Amino acid sequence: MTYRNGGDLLVAVLKELGIDTVFGIVSVHNLPLVEAVDRELRFVPVRHEATAVNAADGYGRARGGLGCALTSTGTGAGNAAGSLVEALASGTSVLHVTGQIESRYLGGGRGFIHETRDQLGMLAAVSAYAATVPDAGSAGRLLREAAAAALAVPGGPASVEWPVDLQYAAQQDTPGTTATAGIPAPDPTELAGAQALLAAARRPLIWAGGGANRARRELLALLETTGAGLITSNSGRGSVPEDHPQVVGNFATTPAVRSLLADADALVTVGTHFRSNETADYELRLPGAHVQIDVDGAALGRVYPVRHALRGDAARVLPSLTGAAAPADADWTARVGAVRDEVRTALRDAIGPQAAVCDALAAALPRGAVVARDVTIPSSTWGNRLLPLHDPRANVFPRGGGIGQGLGMGIGAALARPDEPTVVIAGDGGLAVHLGELLTLAQERPRLLLLVFNDGGYGVLRNTQDRYSDRRSGVDLHTPDFAGLSAACGLPYARIAAETDADGVIREALAADGPTLVEVDLAALGPMKTPFTPPVTIPTA
Repeated sequence: MTYRNGGDLLVAVLKELGIDTVFGIVSVHNLPLVEAVDRELRFVPVRHEATAVNAADGYGRARGGLGCALTSTGTGAGNAAGSLVEALASGTSVLHVTGQIESRYLGGGRGFIHETRDQLGMLAAVSAYAATVPDAGSAGRLLREAAAAALAVPGGPASVEWPVDLQYAAQQDTPGTTATAGIPAPDPTELAGAQALLAAARRPLIWAGGGANRARRELLALLETTGAGLITSNSGRGSVPEDHPQVVGNFATTPAVRSLLADADALVTVGTHFRSNETADYELRLPGAHVQIDVDGAALGRVYPVRHALRGDAARVLPSLTGAAAPADADWTARVGAVRDEVRTALRDAIGPQAAVCDALAAALPRGAVVARDVTIPSSTWGNRLLPLHDPRANVFPRGGGIGQGLGMGIGAALARPDEPTVVIAGDGGLAVHLGELLTLAQERPRLLLLVFNDGGYGVLRNTQDRYSDRRSGVDLHTPDFAGLSAACGLPYARIAAETDADGVIREALAADGPTLVEVDLAALGPMKTPFTPPVTIPTA
């Protein structure tokens, strides 16, 4: 097939992939692409390239598929790199198409406008796949290869740089499918050992990470067949709906769950990489009878010893374990339910007045609605644990731990799912990283509730310095007048200053047909019972 230019070809490929919305910033080095996307699909002009990737990331997560971002050359592509790191850390599927200078000047080092040294090398360092379009007959193949790499297990961002002269050129394309590498099956001896272990277990636990999200039905079957308790990493939340009585949740380091782990006689971990902040910097102790399932062979036994390592797709491996498993002792399953209630009650009590905000969200959000969380104290304490999630596509947060990405992710998710509201939980410090995206929010008008928890700076680091240091450094920030800022951007505004405000304000904002900024005034609302400090090692403590 022949296309007039690269933009028309890109649109054709995106339609093949089921993508109807693209996020980016227009530039002289991607103009043909943006013009075609804007004409045929929906182009969302975000205010920063990092947000383009974050929004494409959120769009893909909310749909359970692929998102697309368009950026410019050099500095523009560099601005996107941090968000590509996030997509790589989380294994989320993003197709990143970036411009490049004219092909005849590539590598010349002349200082051509937007030129940078080894842009492809930079993209390769932060992507699961990176390629340069070499001619007007290869772009379609490379775009499909990139999409396949992004969607493959374990996934990640795929970047294609496209010289601008080749974007303007007529394109030759041969549509077709791209072969992907097969997923290995577990070693039969290891599988038999795991089956025998579960057949004998009477006090089993399961730990679900992000790799369990593609095996929800199979995970639920194992859970209910065994009567086990389900612990999750943050990434595995919603793999089984969190109102299920056997779901303990993202509470692994609490005393009650540590006690469960100490008494369990078998642990099956599914697609979790045991991140440092979810294992108390790897000090959390796991049972020796440990079966680990992961498609990434390097992950098996990397953090914790494993008795039976099963490399493979969880959706294929789990049924083999379910068929061999025996039911747990009834008093063990009852204990799991008691621990589930205990950890939630303790956390709700510990967050003090913020519990009213959590309760109001839980009551008003439609089941399965997206909850996007930036890295901020409310997210790290109750947003990532207590606020219930019932679908992994609703679980949108920066798994790499970088602040400032939540709003962009939330915008992408909200535009992916326009028929239901999305909520973004952010702090004033993190929001300041990309305040310009308030203009994107006002322009695109998704159904999005932006909850800004305002404590006048970086509260988590302030708490850390107050606890371990003799002075504060870099944590107290000038905070805008959010009512005035909202008015300047054309956004509706409301404020929560007391526990009694939460229910009415949140219900009204979620019922709106567009965006609302709600400021949670933490000075007025009141403090948590215990100041939150992050689960990292402080040598001076």
